[in-house]
Amino acid sequence: MVSLPHPSVLHGAVSAPCLCCRKGKDQFDNLEKHTQWGIDVLEKYIKFVKERTEIELSYAKQLRNLSKKYQPKKNSKEEEEYRYTSTRAFLATLNEMNDYAGQHEVISENMTSLITGELTRYVQELKQERKSHFHDGRKAQQHIETCWKQLEASKRRFERDCKEADRAQQYFEKMDADINVTKADVEKARQQAQLRHQMAEDSKAEYSSTLQKFNSEQHEHYYTHIPNIFQKIQEMEERRIVRIGESMKTFAEVDRQVIPIIGKCLDEITKAAESVDHKNDSQMVIEAFKSGFEPPGDVDFEDFTQPMKRTVSESSLSNSRGDGKSEPKFGSKSKGKLWPFIKKNKSPKQQKEPLSHRFNEFMTSKPKIHCFRSLKRGGAGPEDFSNLPPEQRRKKLQQKVDELNRDIQKEMDSRDALTKMKDVYIKNPQMGDAASVDHRLAELGQNIEKLRLEVQKFEGWLAEVEGRLPARTEQPRRQSGVYEAQNPSGVNSCAQDRESSPDGSYTEEQSQETEMKVPATDFDDEFDDEEPLPTIGTCKALYTFEGQNEGTISVAEGEMLYVIEEDKGDGWTRIRRNEDEEGYVPTSYVEVYLDKNAKDVHKPLQKISE
Repeated sequence: MVSLPHPSVLHGAVSAPCLCCRKGKDQFDNLEKHTQWGIDVLEKYIKFVKERTEIELSYAKQLRNLSKKYQPKKNSKEEEEYRYTSTRAFLATLNEMNDYAGQHEVISENMTSLITGELTRYVQELKQERKSHFHDGRKAQQHIETCWKQLEASKRRFERDCKEADRAQQYFEKMDADINVTKADVEKARQQAQLRHQMAEDSKAEYSSTLQKFNSEQHEHYYTHIPNIFQKIQEMEERRIVRIGESMKTFAEVDRQVIPIIGKCLDEITKAAESVDHKNDSQMVIEAFKSGFEPPGDVDFEDFTQPMKRTVSESSLSNSRGDGKSEPKFGSKSKGKLWPFIKKNKSPKQQKEPLSHRFNEFMTSKPKIHCFRSLKRGGAGPEDFSNLPPEQRRKKLQQKVDELNRDIQKEMDSRDALTKMKDVYIKNPQMGDAASVDHRLAELGQNIEKLRLEVQKFEGWLAEVEGRLPARTEQPRRQSGVYEAQNPSGVNSCAQDRESSPDGSYTEEQSQETEMKVPATDFDDEFDDEEPLPTIGTCKALYTFEGQNEGTISVAEGEMLYVIEEDKGDGWTRIRRNEDEEGYVPTSYVEVYLDKNAKDVHKPLQKISE
């Protein structure tokens, strides 16, 4: 008879792998959780770097806006203020701050490209690799579990066949011992027992084969497949750790790379600060605001013991009025005309009044005659900058002349370019019509001519100012002995009599201060018998001038007139059209032809012009 091993022995031999499979599965779960945590850490670091780049960009933008906010605006008063060393140093600081902001933008760009972008791609690759490794692990785990199930099924079948064979053997022995049983039944029982034993032997062979196969697979699983998968997962995790460490190192290197440039920016700011020169700035302020006026003379002694012969200096009158205004003083009678436009009022009563009384009356009367300057139409100030002190006026006129010369040069360059283009068209008609540029050339010629006239006008004013700037020991006088003053006459020297305000211009009150408006007083009879001023030359009007103020005369461009009083340094020339019409015009508006031997002979102007 065939003896079979008890099934419990086989069961004990294969019960251990089941526990190992469960433990292996548990380890896969732990590893899966740990690797997912590592990916989360990497993504958290990427988010941190991304927020850092946003902060750097925001900081750079704010720095640029700050620099732009304090940059001087073009063609504004602020731009003129940046000629001082202190303001130029501040401007250099603003420019360096702009470069400083650029370095923070470089930090943001490098961190984005070298860290954020690279790590983002790496995370995607890492997730795919992790998924592949754990997929292989699960597949191996499922395979070993399938082999285990096959072994269990083979074992149960072998156990069942063994029990069936044991029962068949017992039944055969029972039938064989029973004398009442027929021989056929005994034979049948014997055959059944043999069949069952054969089935048990087959199940045993199958179970043994399955067991060997399972052991082989189990050995391969735990000693080859699973270690390989764990090794790959370990390498993947180590690469992740190395990569995040390298990224942190790059994070520091990106900052370190811009430190020399940032240091250079700071060095430039320090250099700009060291270039501040207080002496130079002070000298520039002096040059910018010096007026060119001469200091006032000494205050003369006023002798009140001789009322009819007292002399009052201009400066003492200015002080006596208490408002800084300059007024002329008077002495003895004179046949020379003191004010060109005084109304006559001959009254016997007035002729008998003493000179001192009439002088006091004049001093308290309301002025009537104004200083006149050529004003820009629609402008805020005079075209010739006569509202400025001499030195400031000279600078403004020089700037205007330079500006006009630059405009002329631009127009001439354009004309030269068009001329060359025309020559090309003439030589190569297929390239264009040469006549098409003639109109533009004519316009440019007219523009150049107009600009040259403007230059001549401003150069005339500039020459006038430069002729008056040097210090002179004796001021020209247009008044007679009755009107003794340090400066020229009140009517024609108002630009020098006025005082400049702190910003270099003249206030309205100061401009009114030098207006010489005289009512009809007893002084008129002093000049009744005065002969008209003789003609000393002729002049030609270069520009049209509308004399809208009292004391001026309107002239048309090209008109010929007589000169009866030349410019005494105040920018005005007295002219006569006929015996009834005379007045002042700006000197720069006329071209004067003086005749030293001329007398009061009214030649026909038509002949003069010829």
